[in-house]
This record gives sequence, C-alpha cells and structure tokens, in this order.
Amino acid sequence: MLYTASQTAQLLTLSSTFQYIATSFADHVFTIRLNRPEKKNALNRPMLNELAFALTYAHYAKEVWIVVLEAAGDTFCAGMDLKSLASGDTASSTVPEPSKPVRLGELMANLNKPCIAKVQGPVYAGGFLLAGGSTYVVSADTATFSLPEVKRGLFPFQVLAVLLDSMPARTALDLCLRAQTLTAPDAQRLGLVTNVVPTNELDQAVTLLADELKQFSPTAMQFGLRAFQQLKGLPLSEQQAYLHDQFQQLQQMPDAKEGMAAFLEKRAPRWQGD
Repeated sequence: MLYTASQTAQLLTLSSTFQYIATSFADHVFTIRLNRPEKKNALNRPMLNELAFALTYAHYAKEVWIVVLEAAGDTFCAGMDLKSLASGDTASSTVPEPSKPVRLGELMANLNKPCIAKVQGPVYAGGFLLAGGSTYVVSADTATFSLPEVKRGLFPFQVLAVLLDSMPARTALDLCLRAQTLTAPDAQRLGLVTNVVPTNELDQAVTLLADELKQFSPTAMQFGLRAFQQLKGLPLSEQQAYLHDQFQQLQQMPDAKEGMAAFLEKRAPRWQGD
C-alpha cells in the first residue's frame, strides 16, 4: 500500500484540508467525491495523492464496509490533467507523499471492499481506471464513455488491463484503438457498466445497492474480492488449493460463526466486519 494504516488514520482530521476530493462517512458507507468540477475532475498529482490516501484509509478502516465513488459537476472524470502532465505539477499536496507513484488501477484492485462508481456524466481516459476498477458502476442513462488517447498520440495502457477484466480482448482493443464514444447502454452491454438508470434516479439506485450489500457479511465480501485479485497471478494448478485455504480461513472468522448461528437460530445476522 502507498500509505500505512497509522498514516491514513489521520483522514478525519485532514479531510477538511483536501483541495480536490471530499469525503463523508455514514452507516458503514465511505463516500469519496471527485471535487474539481472546474477542470472536469481531471486528475493532477495532488488529486491522485488525495485519492490514494482516501482509498487506502477505506482499505484499512474496519468500519468501512462499502465505498462509493462520485463526482461533482457535469463530468465524472476527464482522465489525467494533460496540461499538468506536460508542464510538471508544482502544486503542494494536502496529504503525506505516497511511498511510490500512484497507480489508480493498483489502488482500486487492492481496495478489497465493494466499490460503487456513481457515474453522473462523461468518463474519459484515466477515468476508466476508477469506473472500470469499481465492483459496480451505476450510470445515468445520459453518461458517455470514451478513450481519446490515440487522438493525442497516446495509448490507454493501464485502462486496457482494466477493460480485460470485463470484456473480450478484441473488444477492449477496439475501444482503445478507435476512440469510440459509448453510450451508457452500450457500456452496459460490454460489461463496463452494471446498472443504467435515469439521471433523476441515480442517487436512489446507489443507495439501494449499498443498502443491499450492507445486509451481507463484510468479511466474506472482503475475502472474496481479495481472492478474485489473487487468482489473476496464480497458475491454474494452484488456484483450487488457494481457494480451499481461503475458505478454511474464512470459516474461523467471527462473521462466519455469526452467520451460521443466525441461520440456525432463524434470525438476522449482526455483522461486525471482523
């Protein structure tokens, strides 16, 4: 991780000083809002640091069961701030410097908690790392998705890796090579978006999904999401042994014991997230 648990424990103190994101927490749901609407939430270095700090906090914080990623303004994320990238960003960071460069794809993969991207507007370029790296993408029906890098002489290398998790290789390559703009229904058909709703129902749809997820064991979901990522690096011959070991470990956790007790006693479980 880019930060330690002790560093990110300061988040509640530091959050009021954030310049580019805003955070809130209620009933086990940690919300991170991209808050640079005047720049269409384009990602510069200080903003990436704040995102890394908040996502690492969510990873470590026991009380956080679900993460919601949302954005201020009319655009979800315009990708990297190319002007900042070209000129070298000298803006100061509001959080400690991370231990190594921020790579959004890795951050999202290492979160290991259900993450809901609430997409109210266009997603461009590196914004796909946030949307594509989320467990669920709930999109307004008017949102669009585009990878314009080849028009700038660039290529969305990191996005390609994220796309391959949700669609066939040729489809992912085609999106990168032809810079097509997808509608929200198109993106859903390809597997990039999970839910498409009218814009005026977006808030309600995200709340309902988060409420549904809160009914289930946070520990079980975290084990499962971590296993999903770990499987990518394991040869086929080792996968079943690894999964069997994970099941054995999960059975010993308090949530598993509570879940079985609740089932036998015919009552709703009381999850602790342990």
